Amino acid sequence: MDPCRNSADTTASSSHARTRAKETRADQDRVGQDRSGADRTGADRTGQERRALRRERLLATATDLFTTRGYPATSIERICATAHVSIRAFYEEFEGREALLIALHNDVARAGMEAALTVLSDPGMESAGARGRITALTRSYLDAVTAEPAATRIAFVEVIGAGRAVEEHRLLWRSLWSDFLSGEAERAVERGESAPRDYSLAIVALIGAINELVAHWARDATAFSRELLADELVPHALATLGIPTEDVPTEDVPATDIPADGTPADGTSADSLPTDGTSPDATPADATPTDEGK
Repeated sequence: MDPCRNSADTTASSSHARTRAKETRADQDRVGQDRSGADRTGADRTGQERRALRRERLLATATDLFTTRGYPATSIERICATAHVSIRAFYEEFEGREALLIALHNDVARAGMEAALTVLSDPGMESAGARGRITALTRSYLDAVTAEPAATRIAFVEVIGAGRAVEEHRLLWRSLWSDFLSGEAERAVERGESAPRDYSLAIVALIGAINELVAHWARDATAFSRELLADELVPHALATLGIPTEDVPTEDVPATDIPADGTPADGTSADSLPTDGTSPDATPADATPTDEGK
């Protein structure tokens, strides 16, 4: 045996082994990094899902407590204890109790507006008269906001006098509905279906009437049906906008050549609706609670 050759072979073998070991460790590190990245992605996704579930649990618990105990008598501590959520976790989701109430109100208010927009987007509404449009959007709106009596009570009863931020948010929704209905009134005037005049104050009164009647129903949803609620409000809405509840001879209502438009006349769309429960900064500082639910 050649000691030198054996030593060289051994050295070469050892060097090769060390190289392979380094390559193996590098491969393991890469696999570990890839696996760690995948684990982090999965953990992030799981964390987001847990947070979403936690938020839904807080909203559901608040809905139950606000409707049984009332908003003023329900503290953040009680909401958290009932929902099995820490107070720290609560503040990761909401700035405070008012923000939670605003989120609940916004869900109902948005559902009502989207229902109205959806029904007016139907192709059949492009040439529909004002009576048909107002009747359809009123019934669709009421169906949406009264779908869950507990949610309705919160949006139309518990929000009253709940604080400045809540009131500002309600005023924002009242402004959106005022513009929306003013657009429908203008469309009716252009088509010769309503008398030309300023309907802005009448629309504010209409919104107040709708809110109060829905709140009346929400306080005891078994007192009368949702259908009766709609049957009462549709004629009121039509009368407010000067739209006959029955057909009128064409010679009594002058027509115009302005074509009908299937979209809301004020250009409102679902994308422009409030989504995060925040209130506008431009609301007058002396705004005080009223009896509107929007």
